[in-house]
Amino acid sequence: MLVDENLDHGLRSPHVLGGSPVTIHLIVDDVDAWVTRAAAAGATVTTPVADMFWGDRYGIVEDPFGHVWSIATPQRAMSYDELTAAAAGATM
Repeated sequence: MLVDENLDHGLRSPHVLGGSPVTIHLIVDDVDAWVTRAAAAGATVTTPVADMFWGDRYGIVEDPFGHVWSIATPQRAMSYDELTAAAAGATM
């Protein structure tokens, strides 16, 4: 559960804590639409949506409270060998 920061109740945002080790990952039907909607609602796009070597269309946003959300739409299933070959050629 995510809630708004409320210091009176000990609820601190990632911004107050200096960041968070947590990334919330969503698998959605249309990553482009979700990231556009998140940005319109005040999120910052930290990784623009792109096709990734592991077969997902993927992007990352940070919401106004500092929570990081990775959002993906799977494009194709990959075998272990295909994934290994794609990772070897990837530049990130």
